[in-house]
Amino acid sequence: MRFPRTLTAVLGMTAAVALLTSGCATNAPKTQTPSASTTAQIVKNDAAAALVPAAVATSGVLQIGTNLTYAPDEFKNAAGEPIGWGIELMTAISKRLGLTPKFQDSQFDNIIPGIKGGKYQVGIASFTDTKERQNSVDFVDYFTAGGQWASKAGTTIDPDNACGKTVAVGTGTYQETDEIPARSKACTDAGKPAIIVLKLDTQQDITTAVALGRADALSADSPVTQYAVSQTEGKLQLAGPIFDSAPFGIAVAKDSGTLTQAVQTALQSLIDDGTYGRILTTWGVSAGAITKVTINGGTS
Repeated sequence: MRFPRTLTAVLGMTAAVALLTSGCATNAPKTQTPSASTTAQIVKNDAAAALVPAAVATSGVLQIGTNLTYAPDEFKNAAGEPIGWGIELMTAISKRLGLTPKFQDSQFDNIIPGIKGGKYQVGIASFTDTKERQNSVDFVDYFTAGGQWASKAGTTIDPDNACGKTVAVGTGTYQETDEIPARSKACTDAGKPAIIVLKLDTQQDITTAVALGRADALSADSPVTQYAVSQTEGKLQLAGPIFDSAPFGIAVAKDSGTLTQAVQTALQSLIDDGTYGRILTTWGVSAGAITKVTINGGTS
């Protein structure tokens, strides 16, 4: 049985509420996602391909760790295939390198260890490029996003004064490891109750937790929060402006030779010829576009 792909449809059915509570529902888009036509005509860039390490070039495949729960960045369509603007971008980069992308779905917090251990050659999962993560991998920065909160429609919550509230976040995300602990410490330092963190593994579960009242709010990267709100058709609302903008980075192993530079060169070529911009515009996330690709540009 194929369950409804939008939260609105799920909430509209009594039987599906149980699925929402158990985390079995999904939160894919109401409309059909962009087709592969954006990347179908992309050809190899010789300068970028020349930087691909010999072992990877010989295999002809780029092993990519991802987490297909984070619409609209990386998620699955109704057939279970990887889609999203991050998937399209990584597919385009792979083609510029003369490689076939092989996406491997993983828990978010297992991807960087998988890159370090050689299971994946790169990872794309809306990673915020931070100084701490740079100790483990290198990042080719490809987008700028901030944090943003959402709450149930008709409620009022201030991210700067959420003491004692329950906030849903993704396991292993920047929101869990950095943002909410810092906000909670400010609460307790002021003699107020700590923020209660509800850690969940998928963005669908996070969105659903707020819609059903298990959490007072959610915190995620701004394009993801905005997309989640748009999919609920009035069930959720944005709670406050975007804050703490930082780069997203494609993670690459530090011992990968010139693969990091290969990815950087391929991505810059996609920016220069307009392909990058077309992908972002198609998915409605062009506000976070960059013009120059940097490595390890995160400063926090």
